[in-house]
Amino acid sequence: RMPSVTSLPQQLKQQRDKLRQYQKRLSLGLERERALARQLLRDGKKEKAMLLLKKKRYQEQLLDKTENQISNLERMVQDIEFTQIEMKVIEGLKIGNECLNKMHQVMSIEEVERIIGETQDAVEYQRQIDELLAGSLTEEDEDAILEELNAITQEQLELPEVPSEPLPEKIPEVSPIKNRPKPELVAAS
Repeated sequence: RMPSVTSLPQQLKQQRDKLRQYQKRLSLGLERERALARQLLRDGKKEKAMLLLKKKRYQEQLLDKTENQISNLERMVQDIEFTQIEMKVIEGLKIGNECLNKMHQVMSIEEVERIIGETQDAVEYQRQIDELLAGSLTEEDEDAILEELNAITQEQLELPEVPSEPLPEKIPEVSPIKNRPKPELVAAS
């Protein structure tokens, strides 16, 4: 059974994280083996040191392969996420076209063309911003941006602060307004 499209990026990210853990373990092992090879050489056991260094070299190649696999997984995740965004954009364009058709029925051609022109300008502006930012933002930048967005959203949801000064002990009485005209009663018909 094929995994659902929405869970595939998550599965790929989990696979990437497992590979990163494997990488860390391998790196720690390489450091220990290098120290051990140094000790073997001091003890005059050159053959054993040589064998250990061969094993270390093989593990370093595994480490390189792991790094390549991680890069491939990250590219796959980005491709899938981009495809999902494209699908949403296509759906949005479809809805947009339906709206345009309805607008054509109620608006003049000139008015519709003006709106389309403004939309195209906005799309072009967005494309220029995307090109400007492409490749210049790291994953940490993206995380920081999301965090800031969440903080701003949270600020908008928070209630206004309670006044810090104490409330007056006695509420001043409101004096009735004099000479107010009395409302006329209208008989129900």
